[in-house]
Amino acid sequence: MPVVRLRRELVFPDPEQAEEGLLAIGGDLSVPRLLLAYRSGIFPWYGAEDPILWWSPETRAVLRPGHLHLSARTRRSLRQRPFEIRMDTAFEAVIAACASVSRPGQDGTWITAEMRAAYVALHRAGHAHSVEAWREGELRGGLYGVALGGAFFGESMFSLAPEASRAALQALDARLAAWGFTLLDGQLPHEGLTGYGFQAMPRQVFRAELTVALRLEGRVGNWVQS
Repeated sequence: MPVVRLRRELVFPDPEQAEEGLLAIGGDLSVPRLLLAYRSGIFPWYGAEDPILWWSPETRAVLRPGHLHLSARTRRSLRQRPFEIRMDTAFEAVIAACASVSRPGQDGTWITAEMRAAYVALHRAGHAHSVEAWREGELRGGLYGVALGGAFFGESMFSLAPEASRAALQALDARLAAWGFTLLDGQLPHEGLTGYGFQAMPRQVFRAELTVALRLEGRVGNWVQS
């Protein structure tokens, strides 16, 4: 089927219609549309020169909270508590760092100004969250994503110091497990996520498990005091 062009109506086509993961084009990044997308197993991903593209990959990278894999070296390092972990105290700084940090093999960033503004709005609505690794009053690493029901959809992470992003990921994994979350979504499977214990999950299975996760109460609002 051809890729669907979205209009003003708040609706997405059936994710099973996606061709090689690409489901739809256009629409907007409003909070209601983003929430509908994530609840449907869809996410936006596009370059600075592209229109908004919406994806529902055939396979998803998924981690069961509480089952994060870290190397023995990393675990030894993090046992020394080299970072202070905070949540939702610097969301805008985290997403800005994720957009600006240089990554091997990556020219530019998909986290455009439009995307940053959209996720800041989602954060202010209580659905997007940051986990931050601080040292001596400076933000040294972190990650951000979207939480709905018992599912957390990871978006991006960055590190300005050894192990900083892993410290944030470890903290997120532990917190989600303690809260009873059932899914930590890493979107597209790749070698880096596999090393952390993420497993490839077919789209139909992912959507079924997401439906169950969305029935859980979740944690809407700021996570600073959580």
